[in-house]
Order: sequence, then structure tokens, then C-alpha cells
Amino acid sequence: MTQTQSRSTQPSYISKPRVLIVDDEPSIVKLLAEMLRPEGYRCFGCQSGKEAVQLLNIKGFDVVLCDVQMPGMSGLEVLRRVREKHPCTASVMVTGEGDVRLGVQAMKEGADDYLLKPLNLDAVLASVNEVLERKKHETKMENHRQHIEGMVEQRTAQLRRAMWQIEQTYEETLQALAGALDLRDNETAGHSERVMAYAVEIARVMGCNKKQLDIIARGALLHDIGKIGTPDSILMKPGPLTVEERSVMQAHVGVGYGLLSHILFLVDAAAIVLTHHERFDGTGYPQGLSGANIPLGARIFVVADTLDAMTSDRSYRRALPFAAAREEMIRESGKQFDPDVVSAFLAIDESVWSELRTRGRIQRSLGIEQGKLMLAAQNRHFCWPRATAILKLGRRGRKLASLTASTGPEGRQRVANGVRTREEIGTQV
Repeated sequence: MTQTQSRSTQPSYISKPRVLIVDDEPSIVKLLAEMLRPEGYRCFGCQSGKEAVQLLNIKGFDVVLCDVQMPGMSGLEVLRRVREKHPCTASVMVTGEGDVRLGVQAMKEGADDYLLKPLNLDAVLASVNEVLERKKHETKMENHRQHIEGMVEQRTAQLRRAMWQIEQTYEETLQALAGALDLRDNETAGHSERVMAYAVEIARVMGCNKKQLDIIARGALLHDIGKIGTPDSILMKPGPLTVEERSVMQAHVGVGYGLLSHILFLVDAAAIVLTHHERFDGTGYPQGLSGANIPLGARIFVVADTLDAMTSDRSYRRALPFAAAREEMIRESGKQFDPDVVSAFLAIDESVWSELRTRGRIQRSLGIEQGKLMLAAQNRHFCWPRATAILKLGRRGRKLASLTASTGPEGRQRVANGVRTREEIGTQV
């Protein structure tokens, strides 16, 4: 901002008040100036509205004394320009004795006061002093308001940052807890995070809003938290469960619900944990709910859970192809699964599921230390295939290091003869 612009928008109360006198009669301009100068005002004069606007833009004034009726640009137009461009400047309109209605009109349009001709010295001084004091007070209040607004904005930003940090801590805690549960069973390593990703993708296709997506994500991530109370002898039993053992296993949904329902930000997710073994036809447990009585998040979860279960390796079989999972969804639509959820699932291309699965594998392989890499990929700084390439290079580097250590000079020679090291490869990604 230039010096002239600054002066045009800020009052000069720290020095002698500056008064602009505008009248098409030079004698009135001179008279008003002679009235005000002895009282400590710096007076400037002009004979047209156009010239007044130019002076206001160049010098800036504390008070404008302006005649209402002038050739060309009227006093009311000057008033509008002052109100629009120079809100810190007070306006006193001057009109003839028979033009009281113009003075009233000027007040309606924002003038601070108006005077009637012929002018009286005491009336002029009283009016200028009053509007100047009033404008000082208004300016002080405006500055205070802006200061308060600035403080509110600053505090709001700090609160938002604090809430974001709390939310991040919540999410990290939940992921760590889900990861710890998965570690109890090597067969399901990464299962909770994959199911969460699948469920959120299906929910997004179904048009769920952000709040619903958050609830579904948390419910899917923690769906088996109740198994924390399930004995290892039952949880890891290789053979079929007895009736009593099955009853203990099925109790994990109630245990999980009890754990989460007392945590305010997990109350809605707890409902998914309680009902994630319900079936659309009402033959599930623990309550035998059916149809729309089952929370939407749970209906979405069961499809995501089945997808991951069928396409993941188990001790008794290899992972099944995606086509087999599609056939299962279609076959069980209306029975185990909600037909609307199945339709949303079928609308998603197989490549999406492969990408989501790859993300989870990269995250687990790279570990927390490489979190920045994952964040960059999520923000589309580079694509997931490239992240996969980095992961493969990391694995290759570990194999090379093992080869060199185990075979001594021979292994080192093999590396030197054309097998590049992890560091050499990594610089080219």
C-alpha cells in the first residue's frame, strides 16, 4: 500500500485534524476556513465534487464539509464516494435553509451531520467537533473489533490444529490396536486394514457422506476387537470348534460392543462391531436381525470381509481369484448379503481391489519409518505402482545384502559383476 493510499483510509488524529471544504462558491469556502483555522484545524478547499474526490484520494481527510447542491457532481454523490472509499472520514453536509429535506436525505445516506445556511460559527465548530469525536470513537471500536476477530481466528486455527492432532492420535491408536489383534493370528495379518479399505470404497460408491465413511472405517477396523477376550486355544484351534467353543467365539461381538460403546467417538462404530455377523436374511447372530434393521455399515462390512477372506491365503488353501468372490456375492445376494451392497460391489473394477490390497502390503512392509512415502503416494505425488516398485527394490536389496554376507568375496564379486545394490537402484526410482 502506498503512502497516499494509507493516508486516504486512516484518520490523522495524531496531528491537527484535516478538513476538506467543498462548495461551488469560493466565498463560502474561504469563510469556513477562516472559522476553523483558529480552532486548530488544517483546512483545504475546492469548488467541485470531482475535485473533492481527487483530493480525498491523494491526501486523505478527517472531516469533509460539503455543499449538497453543486453543478456537476452533487454533494450527495461526494458523500457516497466518501462512504465507499474513505469510511474513516466524517461527513458534514451543508444545505440552504429551504432544503431541509436534502439534509435529511443526506443523513439517511450516511452523513454524520448537516448544517443549514446561513452558517453560524458556533454551530459549525460544534458540528465538526462532534462528528470528529464520534468518528474517533467509531474508529477505535472498529479497530477493537478487528483485533477481537483476529484473536478469534487465531484461537480457532489453534483449536482446529489441536483437534486434528487429537484425531490423528485416535486413528493411530486404533490402527495400532487393530494391528495388535491381527498379530494374534498370522493368517489374518493386515486383515482389519484391508477390510476397512474395502468397506470404505463400497460405502463411497453407495454415496455415504464423510461422517458415515469415518464410522464405517472405524467399525471395520475394530470389528474383531472383542476377540481380545477370546482364549488362544479357541481362536487358534486348527480343527472345528465344539458347540461350547463356538458360543465363546461368537461372544466376541458383545465383548467388542461393550468395549467401544463407552467411548464417545466410537459409539456409532460399536454398532457395526455388534452386528457384523448378522445376515441379510435374519439367520446371523447375535440378534438375528434382517434387512434394513442391520446397520448399513455392518451390511457393507460383511461384503468387504467376505472379499478379503476369499482372496487371502489360508493354512488350508491358497487365495481364491477375484472372480470366485464375485460369484459368491451374486449367489448369496439377498441371503447373506444386502442386494444393494452387492450391486455397489459389482460396480467396482477389479483393479481397484488390487490397488487397495497393494497399499496395505506396502504399508506393512515399509513400516512406520517410511510413513512419508505412503503419505506422498496418497497425495498423488506418485502412483501406487511406483510405490510397489520401491517396495520390490527394498526386498531385492535385502536379498543382495544376505547374499554378500553369506558367500563372502564370491558374493561381493557377483554384485560387482552386474547385480546392482539397493542404494544404486533406489536412486533411479
